[in-house]
Amino acid sequence: MGLVYSEPSCQAAYEGDVHQLYHLLSKDPTQLNVQEEHNGDTPLIAACRHGKLRVVQYLLENRADVQLTNKLQKRRQQEALMKEVLSSNVNIDAVDYKGNTALHYICQRKSHRLVPLLLEKNADTNIQNNDGETPLDIAKRLKFTKIVKMLKKAH
Repeated sequence: MGLVYSEPSCQAAYEGDVHQLYHLLSKDPTQLNVQEEHNGDTPLIAACRHGKLRVVQYLLENRADVQLTNKLQKRRQQEALMKEVLSSNVNIDAVDYKGNTALHYICQRKSHRLVPLLLEKNADTNIQNNDGETPLDIAKRLKFTKIVKMLKKAH
């Protein structure tokens, strides 16, 4: 299903609906840079989040504010939560039904701030998931060079 936004222009951008965006912005131009109350996403961020290139181009052509950011506090909370979990005796290398560890998921999500936290706790970088990929393989495939460097250094 994906994300559900309370701001119609964010939802239209996320869904890739340029026609709906045009209609919304024609009625209310302030919707171009409206920010979602919960996470601070703008229509531009919502479109980027879901990879909607056509919508991104449309928003940029209409001078969407590229300087607006969503609520970075969420990142800080995630880092604090991760530190708290890692301070317990959690199995850092536990795998799910796909064979993924926390390190696999963090690499997939390009969470370069969280990778060092797992590496400090000696997360196993060599575990292969059900697709035969290690966290390093995932980072290489997705071309996350900063994460690739961190994982290679940990080897």
